[in-house]
Amino acid sequence: MRVLGIETSCDETGVAIYDSAQGLLGDALYSQVAMHAEYGGVVPELASRDHIKRLIPLIEQVLKETNTAKNQVDAIAYTAGPGLIGALMVGAATARSIAFAWDVPAIAVHHMEGHLLAPMLEDNPPAFPFVALLVSGGHTQLVEVQGIGEYQLLGESLDDAAGEAFDKAAKMLGLDYPGGPLIAKLAMSGDRTRFKFPRPMVDRPGMDMSFSGLKTFTLNTVNKFKKEQALDDQTKADIAAAFEEAVVDTLVIKCKRALQHTKFKQLVIAGGVSANQRLRLKLQLMMEKERAVLFYARPEFCTDNGAMIAYAGTQRLLAGQSSDLTIQARPRWPMAELPAL
Repeated sequence: MRVLGIETSCDETGVAIYDSAQGLLGDALYSQVAMHAEYGGVVPELASRDHIKRLIPLIEQVLKETNTAKNQVDAIAYTAGPGLIGALMVGAATARSIAFAWDVPAIAVHHMEGHLLAPMLEDNPPAFPFVALLVSGGHTQLVEVQGIGEYQLLGESLDDAAGEAFDKAAKMLGLDYPGGPLIAKLAMSGDRTRFKFPRPMVDRPGMDMSFSGLKTFTLNTVNKFKKEQALDDQTKADIAAAFEEAVVDTLVIKCKRALQHTKFKQLVIAGGVSANQRLRLKLQLMMEKERAVLFYARPEFCTDNGAMIAYAGTQRLLAGQSSDLTIQARPRWPMAELPAL
């Protein structure tokens, strides 16, 4: 089965072709980061308009690069949620229209299931069951995964997602959007021991998380040095390092609890923040002590992309699932509602 995957949930337009026998044949991505950076964050209306502009040319590009004729596409997979409603509607309407015109089935894919399954695109994919840490700008969740569609939420952020906290902390330090990679880069030249930032909720049982208090602590620290006119470049780097360390330590502690709770020996990390090198390093050290194995996708498949949607859609299509002609777009969509294969 050869599936065309379409991703338009936020600020990246992704398209890919996945073949169930040959694997990923090709993918293309257009990022809107430069456009939104001018405004310090994603502007939903601009995101939707840009998806309209980019999607069809990207589809034509991927078809050409993979030598795939239209009559060789067996199905369409598209992100139906969660995400920005306008951006989702662009992808959903386009996907449903192409499926109708080409007389092939289409399937609505859950964006976070796509992220969760992205490591399956690697040469050494994890086997079920495993614990998944989904960590991005919109979500921070720990999930027990028994199989595709068999998800139990173990814990989540009760306020800001980790990626959102990174972006807000970056803004406090005068960095551009998106802030996560810039915080990580600045932290490399920082002293991680100069400041002691809190590790939220680690002194409480359970696997829920909170990052709003850490964000406030960062703001108070920045304002203190601004007031003293002492917020120099080294102090910014030290604050960035302390912030990154606090977020990473919190995630590592919660992941360890999830592994001990489930008694699983495999951890998958997925989503944009999973590309953070400090997080990968400290998780790897923890996993070695736990005699467990860490899995993650290559950097380009950590952020939003069409390949993960094509893969996730293919698995459900092979199981006989598909969506009706209704154009589905769900800005909020709990993973617990997904049917198991």
